[in-house]
Amino acid sequence: MIAQPTYQAAQTVAAVIAKHFEQHLTEECIKKRQQLAPTPPASVIEAIIDIAFWSSLRREEGYSPKISLAFIPVERAEQPLMFENRLPLTPTILTKLSPAVERPGIHLGVWYKQGELFIWGSTRNIPGNCFVLEVIEPGLLVVKHRRLDGFGKFVNVAILKGDQVKIVDERAASLPNYPLIMTSLLGFTTPSAWNNSTNVLVQLAVSMRAHGRGGCLLVVPSDSKNWRESIIQPMSYPIVPAFSQLADVIRQEKNATSQNDWLSKLSQTVDGLAGLTAVDGATIINDQYELLGFGAKIGRSEKSGRVEQIIVTEPIVGNVPVVVRPTQTGGTRHYSAAQFVYDQREAIALVASQDGRFTIFAWSAQEGMVHAHRVDSLLL
Repeated sequence: MIAQPTYQAAQTVAAVIAKHFEQHLTEECIKKRQQLAPTPPASVIEAIIDIAFWSSLRREEGYSPKISLAFIPVERAEQPLMFENRLPLTPTILTKLSPAVERPGIHLGVWYKQGELFIWGSTRNIPGNCFVLEVIEPGLLVVKHRRLDGFGKFVNVAILKGDQVKIVDERAASLPNYPLIMTSLLGFTTPSAWNNSTNVLVQLAVSMRAHGRGGCLLVVPSDSKNWRESIIQPMSYPIVPAFSQLADVIRQEKNATSQNDWLSKLSQTVDGLAGLTAVDGATIINDQYELLGFGAKIGRSEKSGRVEQIIVTEPIVGNVPVVVRPTQTGGTRHYSAAQFVYDQREAIALVASQDGRFTIFAWSAQEGMVHAHRVDSLLL
């Protein structure tokens, strides 16, 4: 029988997560005529989280476990790596196995029979609505699922850090004036839309956060040069003519002979562009994905006033919007991004901090001020 969990947060969140998979994903799969992955009951979710949490606090040869667990029977996985004998799902076993499966994209397959949870092997291919629990670092767990269209960053459902629990608010995507990149991060985009500008921004955000140096990416309209009024001239590293490699790769998708090869090339190109954001100053691209420059210093436009206040939200259940001075959201990089969006209201700014925080600044016509969307919980 499944042991009684002792991690309090697992007991708190299990029912909410089970409801998400039962309702939202079931409806989406039926709508898109996709085969459903089995949905774990709340008691199983609670047990898996409990075991993963205690595993995360252990160490193997000086390393903390980094593991991804997928709740799926072996017959539903594609090209599974199967153990001859199934292994019990315990903190000890997970800690021992973690070095073999810590690379991105590898999931330990978890299933249960006669009330016992066990590991049957590993797989790289899982259905879009499959329950996944990822151990990020000691005490930090993320419940997620693959996008139903199969491509791109997994969609986060809940984040558990010690005794803190964050449930992603699906309703946030329906708010008026909500930036499309936020809708994409929450998982509410169609399969045909993933490789458009909105969704590639998600990949850029993930890559920016991954390099760990902090950075700022400004996305400006391609049909206007007004953004130059908010950049101190001369720019440190202007690109002339605009570098269009990422735009070219996106356009090649329809004619690609191999989808995997195209995805690999897209990922490499995204990482190359995101790497520029590690240079001091802002990287600038237009909405056609052409690189215009990097290392740019943001300055207030002579036609604009100083940004005095912004609204800050996080798409987490129970979050309350707050209006603050822009200096309260972070350092110089955050303040400059807020000022840029205040001046250039058709632009957006993506800002990564060295500590992993990530903020998207966009103008909100409804609020009449810059809206800072805290999204680091969605990028884990």
